[in-house]
Parts: sequence; C-alpha cells; structure tokens
Amino acid sequence: MARVQESIEVDVPVSTAYNQWTQFETFPHFMTGIESVEQIDETSLQFRTDVAGVRREYVAQITDQTPDRKIAWVSTDKPRNAGTVTFEALGDQRARVSVELEWEPEGLVEKAGSAIGADSRQVTADLGRFKEFIESRGIETGEWRSSVEQGEVDDDAAGDAGLQAPR
Repeated sequence: MARVQESIEVDVPVSTAYNQWTQFETFPHFMTGIESVEQIDETSLQFRTDVAGVRREYVAQITDQTPDRKIAWVSTDKPRNAGTVTFEALGDQRARVSVELEWEPEGLVEKAGSAIGADSRQVTADLGRFKEFIESRGIETGEWRSSVEQGEVDDDAAGDAGLQAPR
C-alpha cells in the first residue's frame, strides 16, 4: 500500500473547516481527479474519479467521525483506499487540516506515479485548493455534526446538531 501524509493550516475556525469537509459532494470543487461524490446514506459515499485517464467508481464507508476532530473512511471495493482527516484548532480563527491516505496502486501508471511522489503532490495541491475554497467563502456550504463509531451513526453524541441544510 502507498501512504501519503500532508497537512495545511487554514484561516478559519476549526468547526468551519470540519463542517465544510463533511460536505463531500463539494469535493470536486477543490480535489482534482474527483468527478463526483454522491452521498448514498449517512456513512456511505459513491466516488467517481478520473486520475491520469484512469476512470473508476467505488464506494467508501465512513468508519469514524468526531465533530471538529476527525473523519476516517475505508473503501468497500476496489480501488482499495483508506484514510483519516484530522482537524486541530490553532486558535479561534485558524486550524490545521491533516490528511493521511493509504491506497493500493493498480497497474504500471499508478505504481510509477506513487513511486515518484505524484500522489503526495496531488494531496498537497488539493489541500491548497481546499484552503482557497474555504477561506474565500469564510463560511461552510453546510454541515453534518453527528458522530460515527465503527461505521454506526451516534446521533446522541451530536444532540440536535446533526444534518444541516447546505448554504
């Protein structure tokens, strides 16, 4: 498995950065290679990607989610990938967003790209576009504040702050 770890500091409150990240269907606005994300249910996402001419569709399952702290996922089919995004407050108006991604390169092109660090550069560039996206708006497009533990939604942990309408 290939592994990538990258982070960026954003000039918004940690809750704003986290809330925006929960709006998975906006990923194509700042992540190259992602054509679309469809939220199937509270913890399942259908991804359509096109990276270097390789088109794929897969389902990812959110396995762990803690508001303002972490979102973790694993693919349920190929291509195999898993990861965690963590959020750390660096003051009232600043946060660090860190991505740890593991994936299984398939084929010569993906294996070569991973070997020369193309995956790491892509994650760094995507985080830079996320920074531009959220800082230029200053406010999230929506939020989802429920917790997920071992793939199960724990609405009690979020109180009445669950799914909110997009803005």
